[in-house]
Amino acid sequence: MLDVVLGALAVLTLVQILLRKQRKPVWTMKALTVTTGGALLTLLLAWTLASTSLPAPLWLPPIVCLQSGMLALAWLVLWPLDTHLKQRILSRGKTLRAAHPELLVIGITGSVGKTTTKELLAHILGTDRCLATPTHVNTEIGVAQWLLRTVKKPLPPQTPLIVEMGAYRPGEIATLCSVVRPSMGIVTFIGSQHLALFGSQESLAAAKGELLHALPANGKAFLNGDCDRCRSLLPLSSCPVTVVGTGGRADLEAYDIEETTQGLRFTADSIPFSVPLHGTHNVTNVLLAVAAAQSLGLKMEEIASRLRSFQPPHGTFEVRQERGVTILDDTHNASATSFSAAIRWAETQPFERKVLLTSGLIELGEEHERTHRELGNLAAPVFPEAIFLSRQSAALFAEGFGRPVTLYSRKTPAITSPALLVCVGRMPASVIRRLLPQ
Repeated sequence: MLDVVLGALAVLTLVQILLRKQRKPVWTMKALTVTTGGALLTLLLAWTLASTSLPAPLWLPPIVCLQSGMLALAWLVLWPLDTHLKQRILSRGKTLRAAHPELLVIGITGSVGKTTTKELLAHILGTDRCLATPTHVNTEIGVAQWLLRTVKKPLPPQTPLIVEMGAYRPGEIATLCSVVRPSMGIVTFIGSQHLALFGSQESLAAAKGELLHALPANGKAFLNGDCDRCRSLLPLSSCPVTVVGTGGRADLEAYDIEETTQGLRFTADSIPFSVPLHGTHNVTNVLLAVAAAQSLGLKMEEIASRLRSFQPPHGTFEVRQERGVTILDDTHNASATSFSAAIRWAETQPFERKVLLTSGLIELGEEHERTHRELGNLAAPVFPEAIFLSRQSAALFAEGFGRPVTLYSRKTPAITSPALLVCVGRMPASVIRRLLPQ
């Protein structure tokens, strides 16, 4: 009977995957190795038991139930090798970086805004004149591997290398800095993203502060002055710090901020800026890139001119038109801050029908329930309807929303145009396409 139940559960899981209701694993090399190791251990145990006199119905169901244990055992067996290979990659990355002292490394970290700021700065400097880590490459191993693939010959003196730096635990940014040795550092924002992994806001802020700790005395740091937690990092820097902001107490301040259908407009240092990027929360990201570029010798007029042709990265507060529907695509990454910004942006848009589509937020720790209720309350007067991909987050959001939300399925009807569809959080592109008019 047990094997019948287990078989039914396996079939149900397969059906959910085919219907795209079950999240698929990300098949990294490590995931493939551990899964293959677990499968081999399972086959070895099955072969051993099959050679005994025990009938299969007695030993087959327990083996199926032990799969999580097999994976854990495979990970434990492979852990020494994994650690050795990681250290080898990091060591090779450090050696290569030491062989290229001509590189000017600019590290960028923060809870949100890293990718946008990186792309803004790379666009200003010229993508043909600088190197920048690609999308989703921001861990110490990922950056070291990218460095080994990309930097293979001497480059022109002071060639900028822009490195996005993410972290899931304390010490990771410090390790990354020991590899790339940044001389300039940018902290975009410190919020509640990954709070469950760090345990407290103080620990999270300290982890971002590892970038400032690593900067040399003759280096340069740039902080978002609109974020109090970023300002709290000021004492950690031994080098000059430039603070940017929109509300005073800043070395570089934006004022006369306006959002148009074409993007952001503001004035900074008496120079008018027009950037095809939406969301007023992105003004500080633009200012950080501007301040860094200015410190490298570019004139403000030239920076403003280059930014007029900027194109935002896909899925980072990107606004586009499809099938008569205006889409705000913020699916690259999501935090409580960017979620709130998307709601506030939607409130200013002249659409009678506004639909929120979201997967909810993760890694919020003890703030998970409160955050989703607050977001629901904030979204209530803006969105007549909300569609969720996560049942747990939907229930919490609905408490603040004050009315039921829709759980997405293949039967969820497409929206009619004209309408505004605000997409927040990681989700397959096929989900968005399926909700558009045919």
